[in-house]
This record gives sequence, structure tokens and C-alpha cells, in this order.
Amino acid sequence: MNKTSFASIIIAIMLLIFMSCTFIVKEGETAIKTKLGEIIETDYKPGIYFYIPGYHQIIPFDARIQTSDQEPKRFLTKEKKDVIVDFYVKWKILDVKNYYTSTSGNIDTAANLLSERVGSALRAEFGKRTIQEVISGDRQKIMDLLTEESTKQAIELGIKIVDVRVKKIDLPRRVSESVYERMRTERERVARDLRAKGHEAAEKIKAKADRERIEILAQSNKQSEILRGQGEALAASTYANAFNQDKAFYAQWRSFSAYKKVFEGNGNVMLIKPDSEFFRYFKQAKVQ
Repeated sequence: MNKTSFASIIIAIMLLIFMSCTFIVKEGETAIKTKLGEIIETDYKPGIYFYIPGYHQIIPFDARIQTSDQEPKRFLTKEKKDVIVDFYVKWKILDVKNYYTSTSGNIDTAANLLSERVGSALRAEFGKRTIQEVISGDRQKIMDLLTEESTKQAIELGIKIVDVRVKKIDLPRRVSESVYERMRTERERVARDLRAKGHEAAEKIKAKADRERIEILAQSNKQSEILRGQGEALAASTYANAFNQDKAFYAQWRSFSAYKKVFEGNGNVMLIKPDSEFFRYFKQAKVQ
């Protein structure tokens, strides 16, 4: 065996020994090192580290934010009414040593322990409030208090609560029906009030419109009577002026107009003396 081959073998053996005695902590991870079951080093940052295989044990953990989504739980409100709350918790490892000691590094165990603590905090907060306050009024305030209280309880587990959110709040069927019935009754009452106010407003508008219509018609009739009177006066003045210009012609024209109106129909009968003033112009007529 030449020196080059021997050197290559030595390098390969040293490389294998090096690789077997190192471990890598990836980005987003942390780890602990134990010796015969006893924790001797914690909080590894991402990088390459040495250990003795068989003598040391390396246990990695996911240091990223985790989400625990548990089954909905039932709580009592201030009025002793049941509500079913569906919530989730976002958390991450704060103290890896306490986390490992409390949960044995099992993420499901951690989620269950967190669910119990958050559930206790929810029970306490919901017990101070009515259904109306829980559903709408104090939702954000409850979440803030819940996150703060849960964080205090989670520290002993080596966990930091990042956020607690309620996804949905449901009522049991019997409670839902009662609440919806009250809501329906209230909405119907409001609708009746609005309809009554609308009807009242409509009647006022209609009465005002009728009054304005009457006033407008009265004003229009007054104006038309004035204009009619002015027109009749102007017509009478015009007739009088025309009459004064040629009284004989005017008298004759008036008589012819009367003849036309009297004899324009069929079967008209008049009982009058032949020498009546009415036939004055008939007598004067000459046949050319």
C-alpha cells in the first residue's frame, strides 16, 4: 500500500469519526444534550456541535411558533348559561429545559397542558360576563386578558403564549332557540316601530302635499279669474270702441249674428210678430 492510499484511508476514517461526533441544529430548531438521562446543556442555537455518541444524547425541538387547536369546550356565563367555545393557542418554546421536564418533549402533551390552562382562564373570564358581553361587547378585552393570564400559567411549562383566539362561540340548541326568539321578538318590535313612524311621516307628507295642492289651485283659480276679468273687460272695451265708431254697422252685425245662431239648427220655431224689431233688417233687404 503506497503512502497516498494510506493517507486517504486515514482521512476517510477521521472524517467518519468527525461526522459521527457532531450534530447540526437547523434554523428554527433548538436542542438539549443529556448524559445518562441528565440534562447537561440546553438552548443550542443553529450550528454544528460536538458530542460523544453513546455517552451523550441529543434531543432536537422545533423552536418555531406552534398552533394547538383543541376540541370546543363548554363554559358557563354570568347568567349560568352554557356556551360552547372553539379556540386555538399559538405558542413556542421559551425555556427548553422546563419544556422537556414538563412535557418529555412531546408536542401533544404540551398542547393538552396548554388547553387545560387556557380553558381554566376562559372559564374564569366567561363566568364574569353575560352572553351578550361574551359574544360581542368584550371579545377583544377577553382575548387580551386571556393571553396575559395564560402566559403566566404557561411559563412553568417552559412555553410562551404568543396568542389566544376564539374562533367561534356557539350556544346549545335550547339556549340558541331562546336567544334567537328574543332577538326575533326584539327585531319585530323595532320593525313595528319603524313602520309606525314611516306611516306617520307618510301621512304628514301627504297632508302637506294636499294642503299645498289646494293652495296652488286656489291661487291658480284666483289668478285665472283675474285674467278672465281683465280679458272680458278688454273685450267689452274693444266692442264699445268698435260700436262707437259705426253704431249702425255694429247694430246690423249684431242682428246678423243673432239670425245665424237662431236659424243654424233644423226645426227651430219662433213665435214672434212679423213687424218685430228683430226682423228689421229682413224688411230692408233688397233682392239684386
